[in-house]
Amino acid sequence: MKAFTYLGRRLGRATLLLICFYFAASGANAQNPDLFKMQDEQDKKDKKETTDITTSIFKTTRIVNGQSIENTGAGILDLKISHRFGMVNTGSYNFFGLDQATMRIGMDYGITNRLEIGLGRSTYDKEYDGFFKYRVLRQSTGKAAMPLSLSIVSTGVLRTLKDQPEPYSIHYSDHASYVNQILLARKFGDYFSLQLAPTMVHYNIVPNTSVPNDLYSMGTGFRLRLSHRVNLTGEYYYQFQRLTGYYNSASVGFDIETGGHVFQLFFTNSTGINERSFITQTDGRWGNGGVHFGFNISRVFTVAKHK
Repeated sequence: MKAFTYLGRRLGRATLLLICFYFAASGANAQNPDLFKMQDEQDKKDKKETTDITTSIFKTTRIVNGQSIENTGAGILDLKISHRFGMVNTGSYNFFGLDQATMRIGMDYGITNRLEIGLGRSTYDKEYDGFFKYRVLRQSTGKAAMPLSLSIVSTGVLRTLKDQPEPYSIHYSDHASYVNQILLARKFGDYFSLQLAPTMVHYNIVPNTSVPNDLYSMGTGFRLRLSHRVNLTGEYYYQFQRLTGYYNSASVGFDIETGGHVFQLFFTNSTGINERSFITQTDGRWGNGGVHFGFNISRVFTVAKHK
């Protein structure tokens, strides 16, 4: 009987200790914040303290003819082949333009993730072109949030087509032109991107004194995602002062991603492919079928691994 009495006392003391511990723990919880809530708040703070760069504003470094905000990555060589058939309105005799062709072959290389250089040769007017593109601002979220991306592009073009006889002497430097652009772009979610491109084209020589050497225009471009690998793209360059006989460049097409390739199919009223040619020397008109069917192929190669 004494054993049962002793056991009862021990159980009573243990129960009393458990009750005291419960109330002590409840009081501590009432004074201290929830640990899970603290962890969630810390995770949110850490996320704000990091910076996420927005990628794939466009799928390649060209929208159609013009430069996009995208750069070739550091140590990456991008081989580009651009092809334009003849005008659709030439009719069945020229197989609606497919009997004719203009092309450009070029190589773009990423010096760093911000700096890209490129060289190209076009059959149109036998032109050579070279450019550099530098990303000044990159759209991002987080600690160093930036609402848009900004790049500067400078291009030089040299025409080597033989000149027709003229009453005045033509110097070699007269064949050179220069293009300077500012690219402003923003990606709105995963499905839509928009770009503006204020542009100046400088001619070393112009047809007459009434034409300025510097011609200004405003380019616009967009990307609309249709599926995981297909995007609708378009661009338009409005010229504030046009050369006689030329029109504003307008293009629309599709970007198709296929592994290491980006294949672009489009229609454009521009015959030339470098900036000077398509911005200021577009002679086709959409209204009368003066458009070209064309394509761009981009294939990238890793030349140097980026550390």
